Amino acid sequence: MSSDGNYDSSPILAELYDLIPMHTHRPDRDFYVEEAKVGGGTVLELGCGTGRILLPIAASGCGIVGLDLSEHMLTRCRGKLESTPTDVRARVQLIAGSMTAISLDQSFHLVIVPFRAFQHLQSVDDQLACLRGAHRHLEPGGRLIVDLFHPDLKKLSSWDPSVEIEDCAEMTLPDGRRLRRCHRISAAHVAEQFNDVELIYYLTGANGISERIVHAFPVRYLFRYEMEHLLARSGFHLEHIFGNFDRSPLTDQSPEMIFVAKKN
Repeated sequence: MSSDGNYDSSPILAELYDLIPMHTHRPDRDFYVEEAKVGGGTVLELGCGTGRILLPIAASGCGIVGLDLSEHMLTRCRGKLESTPTDVRARVQLIAGSMTAISLDQSFHLVIVPFRAFQHLQSVDDQLACLRGAHRHLEPGGRLIVDLFHPDLKKLSSWDPSVEIEDCAEMTLPDGRRLRRCHRISAAHVAEQFNDVELIYYLTGANGISERIVHAFPVRYLFRYEMEHLLARSGFHLEHIFGNFDRSPLTDQSPEMIFVAKKN
């Protein structure tokens, strides 16, 4: 599995990504800004996408390097940067590359992998390459934060490939187009712990012509102790596991698993 979530399969996917409320209103932004400001220094974001987390961190006064494999996502991020103040742009560096092959000429006090980007890595080799690359690029005592979804075994076992679940009700965009989105699991691979997922966008132009745009990619799911072992194998000491971005503890009902680890 590539580490870009297949966002380069169509140029419109980066634009659509920024239009979905569950992305724009995701409650992780303040969490990552606060963590970036702890201890000062420069942040490395793996899977920075269109800058949803990167830009607020830069606006808060922190230097940040954003790495992403998708040229379409980086192009959109660069476009957003052009409309930010000069001092904010000066704090940002964008790099095209894979999170499994990090090779930068600097070290960081914090490495972040937000919004489940780590789950685009399917094999253990790729997961370890990412975590060990992050470890190499951290200053002594530097921290890594990775967030994953907390697997819901009932949902994972009750999927129906014929059903599309709406996660964004139809809305009218500023340019007059109408957009709604659904998702579905098209196939489950239980032994390998990943699902084939489709995000399905229904976009209707001002002329009334509609199109169905499918963004298909595999998503690897991980369990708590599996991730703990991966971090330990990569030279990290686990400091916290949160169940949500309010820093509440992980429970059976938690939607997230947020791992905060320190470089040994």
